[in-house]
Amino acid sequence: MSESHSLPTGPEGVIPSLIERFNSGKVSEMMTLYEGAVLVADDGRTVTDRAEIAAELERDLSLGLPLEAKARHVFVAGDIAEIVVDWSIDGTGPDGKHVHVEGTASDVARRGTDGLWRYLIDNRLGTAVRQPA
Repeated sequence: MSESHSLPTGPEGVIPSLIERFNSGKVSEMMTLYEGAVLVADDGRTVTDRAEIAAELERDLSLGLPLEAKARHVFVAGDIAEIVVDWSIDGTGPDGKHVHVEGTASDVARRGTDGLWRYLIDNRLGTAVRQPA
């Protein structure tokens, strides 16, 4: 059965939409949240190519574990919003080993001309110190 999730109509809906899409396990569902977006990879690289963004997302989706996330702050200026998000992925991975990753994201979303909100910048590790790429 095909499942499709609607896009958020307000910036406060971005994180619930993210959780719903991530937990669907489908990268195609995740990719609808990214339009002209930048994903900041864990190593600090900025990824803009849609196929590369999909590959980065697929790595986390392939764990088959649920995402838990809660917006700490949502700051809005017109059609742009900064969203500070505490998130975690926890459980037993497909290899039988325990997986626990977490962070505080500093994301930027933008309202499109269709009135729906999508990621402009997805920086899942926020201010975490990274080694140069």
